[in-house]
Amino acid sequence: MLTIIDYGVGNLNSIKNMLKKIGHFDAIISDKVEDIHSADQLILPGVGAFDYGMQQLRSAPYFDALNERVLKEKIPVLGICLGAQLLTEHSEEGDAKGLGWIPSKTIKFDRVRLDPNLKIPNMGWCDVSIKKDHPLTKNLNTLDPRFYFVHSYHIICDRAEDILFTANHGYDFVAGIAKDNIMGVQFHPEKSHKFGMQLLKNFVAMAKVHA
Repeated sequence: MLTIIDYGVGNLNSIKNMLKKIGHFDAIISDKVEDIHSADQLILPGVGAFDYGMQQLRSAPYFDALNERVLKEKIPVLGICLGAQLLTEHSEEGDAKGLGWIPSKTIKFDRVRLDPNLKIPNMGWCDVSIKKDHPLTKNLNTLDPRFYFVHSYHIICDRAEDILFTANHGYDFVAGIAKDNIMGVQFHPEKSHKFGMQLLKNFVAMAKVHA
């Protein structure tokens, strides 16, 4: 079973509907401890402010179970947009500590490095470059992958080996991260048509490998 974590933020139904399109009908949206414990995989969605997202997560009754399943039992987890940023140690957007599951932080786009005509937030379609072989990237190279972004902040990694995707908005930025069973993407696969469908197919397939 795949559990989409409900912590009060995110396009939950959009993700579930995209999973249905690829034939994955047993995904559920839940804020229940038992559904975290019984999941084979987890998706951590999210839109909005970093501090609010972390406050919602830390106050959730399943927070300890979430850490146990991901860090000890090593089940696959995919963070999307804000959900990916919450995997980092902290964000320039606020003062809250992130989950810290991947050595990284979240920073605001550097306006000094951007052409004056480029807007923040970065909103729209961007090509992405795959930076390492990973189960999440299977068959994406054949599609010339492009994904839909909406964000004013982006991740920087302490270790180059944790960078999965990059994209460009005035300068190259990290668009996806991966360390062991933990993955995050800055873009919205649920809004990214065939590219998002392939990425989610790849993620779903990882549960079978993990099992």
